[in-house]
Amino acid sequence: MNGNTTRREFLKESGLAAAAVAAGAASTRRAFSQGANERMGVGVIGCGGRGAEHLKRLAELKNEGENIEIVAVCDTYRPRAVQKSEKYGGKVYMDHRELLADPNVDVVTIATPDHIHGYQAIDAVQAKKHVYCEKPVTHWRQFELTKQLAEEVNKSGCTFQLGSQGMSDQAWQNMRKMIEEGKIGQPIHAECGYFRVGDWGERGMPIDDPNIKPGPDLNWEAFLGDSPKRDFDVSRYFRWRMYEDYSGGPGTDLFPHSLTPVVYMLGVTMPSSAVATGGKFRYQEREVPDTFNMLIDYPENITIAVLGTQGNDYSGTGARGAGGKIPVIRGWEATLTIIGEEIVLTPADGKKESVRFPAGEQERVKGHILDFLRCCKAGTQPRSPMDLAFYVQTALQMGILAHRAGRTAKYEPGEGKILV
Repeated sequence: MNGNTTRREFLKESGLAAAAVAAGAASTRRAFSQGANERMGVGVIGCGGRGAEHLKRLAELKNEGENIEIVAVCDTYRPRAVQKSEKYGGKVYMDHRELLADPNVDVVTIATPDHIHGYQAIDAVQAKKHVYCEKPVTHWRQFELTKQLAEEVNKSGCTFQLGSQGMSDQAWQNMRKMIEEGKIGQPIHAECGYFRVGDWGERGMPIDDPNIKPGPDLNWEAFLGDSPKRDFDVSRYFRWRMYEDYSGGPGTDLFPHSLTPVVYMLGVTMPSSAVATGGKFRYQEREVPDTFNMLIDYPENITIAVLGTQGNDYSGTGARGAGGKIPVIRGWEATLTIIGEEIVLTPADGKKESVRFPAGEQERVKGHILDFLRCCKAGTQPRSPMDLAFYVQTALQMGILAHRAGRTAKYEPGEGKILV
């Protein structure tokens, strides 16, 4: 994109405008239907590790004065839902559709396995429920479902917030403004990533009951969703992040945290191409990679490098957020990054000293959920909306598909397809 081409012209010429409109937030959002002064009923779908985090933070917000009530919990494993209901309240469901039909439920949070997110989110917005959905927004093989969800969210006018809580970090808003103001010149390159230690096996995802079988207390078919049909396997059910049928490994489990703020700061949308490398370099019992690295090219002549491993947790000095590598944004004239609690602007010619600015308040899961609830009441746009989730997930899906095929993945804007 040269200096004589406006962003609007570029989107139109490249065929991305239609995709942006399809994925974008509705111009008039539907506010919380009962009014800002009445209690908001929350239903939590998925009561495992992340669902427990949602419930904990929701309970804290209620105790701090937010006018909300946990009115329903849902899980395909009944004992888990019952346990959470006894601790936090709410009617117990095993079918998310029954929870969505509950008139006491105004908003939902979704914390189920990756391959179920998109279907449950579509059902929720069609039922006119506002949605806070854990990342990734869909599974790595569900690009068409990602598009469908973006369209349904847009049509519904419901608030949608992706659970990439890093977007509640003030630093990214400040850095985006600096990029828009031309502080780094034309952006050309960015790098980010995620580093941690964890196998997602016995140490990372405990098996609640090794003797459980499908039946009244466990709905195996609902867990499988659109994934390949298999006989029940207790490890697949409780440690699903290890298996490619239900998870994408670091590419979709961890990289949304790193890539989302970079895409937001740069203002890019759909990639033009992506390549990836990696594999099982430490943990052999799993199917998904433990080490994954991506290069993503954008039509605006920008490359984003996303790097990561679960075999080592060193992410560099001044890390902001657990495991996350601090983004480095490079332009023709300067570079932006964060050191400690400051945004650092370094001129590219090396002749001038770096300039430092306060980074602002760091991310908090509770703050991200609070942002979602307040946007539901006001009918305003949250910090990590559906259009941003669509752009990020497309890039990650392209990277995983490219890695599996050993080829370059390309996005065809005219057809709205990923080609590998």
